[in-house]
Amino acid sequence: MEIEMTVNGRARTVVLEPRVTLLDALRERLGLTGTKKGCDRGECGACTVLVDGERVKSCLTLAVMRQGAEITTVEGLARGDELHPVQEAFIKHDAFQCGACTPGQIMSAVACIDEGHAGSETEIREWMSGNLCRCAAYQNIVAAVADAAKEVRR
Repeated sequence: MEIEMTVNGRARTVVLEPRVTLLDALRERLGLTGTKKGCDRGECGACTVLVDGERVKSCLTLAVMRQGAEITTVEGLARGDELHPVQEAFIKHDAFQCGACTPGQIMSAVACIDEGHAGSETEIREWMSGNLCRCAAYQNIVAAVADAAKEVRR
């Protein structure tokens, strides 16, 4: 099937089998390897992307279901050399260790802030709970999301 979608602001067309996940379409067909394949069961959140502004675990959705959608991956957050405030905050707060979960954490953090769920540490923890970190950098991740939320609100 031919699937058309906008990925990181650019119109893209891919030809793939109906059973191909959005994750595999992004990584294997479009070469956007920033989105990570973690558990491939929707449990870890490493594959989180934004679909029409909402966070989606891309391993759990078929690409054909996203015909005409606007997809944002971690590669699409920066504006040229200027990092997104969440990316800057993750660096500032050392909110990653091995990096396997980082792209999904960042995408979920962007959505968490955009959704208005970054008002307190407890709220951030609750709304980021679908993203797991095997290195247990949660304290730093929460601090980065809180810091980025202040920056985005300005």
